[in-house]
Amino acid sequence: MDLQGERIRLVPISDKDTEDIVKWRNRDFVREGFIYRERFTAEGHGDWLEGMVKAGKAEQFMISLNGSGRKIGSSYVRDIDHANRKGEFGIFIGEPDMVGKGIGQETARLVMGYAFEHLEIHKLFLRVLAENERAYRSYIKAGFLQEGYFKDDVWIDGRPYDVIFMAQYKDLWQRCQGRGL
Repeated sequence: MDLQGERIRLVPISDKDTEDIVKWRNRDFVREGFIYRERFTAEGHGDWLEGMVKAGKAEQFMISLNGSGRKIGSSYVRDIDHANRKGEFGIFIGEPDMVGKGIGQETARLVMGYAFEHLEIHKLFLRVLAENERAYRSYIKAGFLQEGYFKDDVWIDGRPYDVIFMAQYKDLWQRCQGRGL
């Protein structure tokens, strides 16, 4: 199912998107925002598509601009847990000229709606490195709420990083939609 926004369209990922995903996720400015920073390969991405997306454990979309159709990034809900009605949100903008333009916020709102209405989950959560202030601000603007701050939660490149846990809930999201939030 395609998700249509004001400036973007989210299209389900396919095998043909592997080259773009690998290119983007290996860019330093993208990798620095992630907890998982290992280099991506086509084979590894193929394993992700088979083991997660095609297995129904993740839903992933390519982000493209309305009008031009230019692909600029990707977003997903991973580790979908139907028993506990939750999943983890993730996003990255892979094209440097598109960072900081509000695309992430629009994408997050579209994915929230999809997760709550079509995946029938109750809680959409995320983890963000505390020092990634740009992402944190974007998530707040998109409607995520901070739930916890975990000091020295992960070790990356030989040093500890603090992690902020954030979430949004279906019932709260539905109430906020009526108020334009």
